[in-house]
Amino acid sequence: SAFNVSRDVARRGDSVLFVGTKKQAQEAVEEAAKRSGQFWVNQRWLGGMMTNQTTMQMRIRRLQELKARHERGEFAVLTKKEATKLTDEMERLQNRLGGIEGLRRQPGALFIVDTRKEHIAVAEARRLGIPIVALVDTNCNPDEIDYPIPANDDAIRAIRLLAGRIADAVIEGRGFADASAKEEGGEDVEDEEETLSQVELERVLSGETTLAFVDEVDEDGRAYVGRGGRRKDKDEA
Repeated sequence: SAFNVSRDVARRGDSVLFVGTKKQAQEAVEEAAKRSGQFWVNQRWLGGMMTNQTTMQMRIRRLQELKARHERGEFAVLTKKEATKLTDEMERLQNRLGGIEGLRRQPGALFIVDTRKEHIAVAEARRLGIPIVALVDTNCNPDEIDYPIPANDDAIRAIRLLAGRIADAVIEGRGFADASAKEEGGEDVEDEEETLSQVELERVLSGETTLAFVDEVDEDGRAYVGRGGRRKDKDEA
């Protein structure tokens, strides 16, 4: 299951890389990764991030070099043009690589929001045999995902809820878990056809059912769904 594999990856000391570069996912992905002590990519997936480690490590070392020079005050003695150029380079590298700066080896799993947008990340993970946990919307192919979570990958609160549950799994696996600190969804089912109870949410995450599709989450943490993932895509609305 998505939850169990994430927990088991963390339990054996490997990392989970959270990936979501679309606007709706950026904040939730970074927040979940930081909370669970993991790595993230939420701006742009650079080709070769997983398959060309030599180049990636060179770029990361360059980022670290620039940050060290900046902290030592070296930029202050440069001309304005030179300082601006180096600052822009540092910020660009930080934006793209800051979330994986400490990643020294291949992650144990990827958690991905929107597998169509992150198709390069999916392809690289599959090439390397890295398990993929992902939100799978109605316009995505679940066959290429090891642990699909049927969900609306455009709904910010749904993304936050599910990324948070994967973070919980990692925290539990690393032994940080305080069960009472986990955010629980609504227990009551207000509408049998539309409201996903906490029990059903766990069934989706465990892979026990594919009939429930996490479509949206309200401010109280209740997850609303369509059975079988039947909802209009943006292009059809």
